[in-house]
Amino acid sequence: VAALLSDLLVADAVFVSAVMHRPVEGREGVMLYLSGALHVLGVGSDFRYVRQVVLGDTAVLEFETRVDGLEVNGVDMIRFDDAGQITEFKVMLRPLSAIHAVRDRMAALVAGGSQAAPAPGGPAQH
Repeated sequence: VAALLSDLLVADAVFVSAVMHRPVEGREGVMLYLSGALHVLGVGSDFRYVRQVVLGDTAVLEFETRVDGLEVNGVDMIRFDDAGQITEFKVMLRPLSAIHAVRDRMAALVAGGSQAAPAPGGPAQH
């Protein structure tokens, strides 16, 4: 998954999340957070996309999943360059209880896996 994800992201890709105060900039940081999100959001189990809208260089994908027993509804907003690589990946979540659950799980995952990336809510990498 990491090699595929690396190939899909431009070097200066940006990740924006509802659980973080600032964006994460750069391929390695974005890969870290997207990989963590795949794990936390249960991609491959309860996770499913329920709607997609594609217009020009942007795809908006609505998803549903469960995290810690809570129903989560979210939207991935993905922007691509002319070569089809991801330049920006933005994730929005609801309800508020789900945002807190995802934030806590992501913070634990990041703290346990790497000190190179800020915890959710922390400063962005530059």
